[in-house]
Amino acid sequence: MVTITENAAKKIAELASGEPPGEAEFLRIAIEGGGCSGFQYALGFDHGSQDGDHMIEAHGVKVVVDPFSSPYLAGAVVDFVEGLSGGFAIDNPNVQAACGCGSSFQAKDDVEGDSVPSGAGACGSGGCG
Repeated sequence: MVTITENAAKKIAELASGEPPGEAEFLRIAIEGGGCSGFQYALGFDHGSQDGDHMIEAHGVKVVVDPFSSPYLAGAVVDFVEGLSGGFAIDNPNVQAACGCGSSFQAKDDVEGDSVPSGAGACGSGGCG
C-alpha cells in the first residue's frame, strides 16, 4: 500500500511526541479534493483507526489510509527531506500531473477510486504560483 521511509518515520515519531497522550496514535494519510490539479494530500494525527481503514506499521510508527484514498496512494513512498524546501515528500506512482507548486496532483486515468470529493479544482490554501 504505502511505504514510509526511516527518515519519515523518525519525523512522524518526533512530531507525535509533542501531541497530547493518546491523540497521535496513528498518522492518517488521505487524499482530498482540492488544489490546482484536483487532489491534494492530507497528513495528520489520529487517535484511532476507523472501519475500512488500511493500517501499516513501519519503523515503529502506525499509519492509516481510508478506503477512498487507498487506490490513489497504492505504491506511494512517504519520505522526509531536510533543508530549506524540506518537509514530507510523497513519491506517488499514480500521479499523472502535478501543480507547479507541488501541493496538488491529478491522478492517472486508470486509478479506480470514488469520484472526486466536492471542492476539487480550487487552488489550495497555500496558493499556487
